[in-house]
Amino acid sequence: MKPQNEMKMQLESRSVNEGYARVAVAAFAATLDPTLEEINDIKTAVSEAVTNCIVHAYKNTMGIIYITVRLFENGKVEIKIRDRGCGIADVEKAREPLFTTGGGDRAGLGFSVMESFSDNVRVRSKVGSGTTVTLIKYIHGRHTSIAP
Repeated sequence: MKPQNEMKMQLESRSVNEGYARVAVAAFAATLDPTLEEINDIKTAVSEAVTNCIVHAYKNTMGIIYITVRLFENGKVEIKIRDRGCGIADVEKAREPLFTTGGGDRAGLGFSVMESFSDNVRVRSKVGSGTTVTLIKYIHGRHTSIAP
């Protein structure tokens, strides 16, 4: 299925950019007329994915976070958040609640939060090449088509 609209952006992996990323993605998805709960779900999931890039992918260094958002006629929002950081050696282990490589100050709930606020989460990663997290959210707001 071809998307009705698409947005791409790149941000440096600075913690101050996390808030901008979630608001920009939510604003773009707002054309599907989501409920407040649906827009908050998107913000929360994006926030977690971007924070993972900042904290884990680019530990102690600066990198680029690539975000692509595609909107579909059936209300599907596909959000890809990609980095070219260190990658994840064991994706299944990383997706377990409370697992973290971030030290004692990290809760290890990032993927669990993304899964709670999305309809589907896919993770692809290669050590040394980076990670792509794809978040899928279906908008069931008042209507699901994008105005021309």
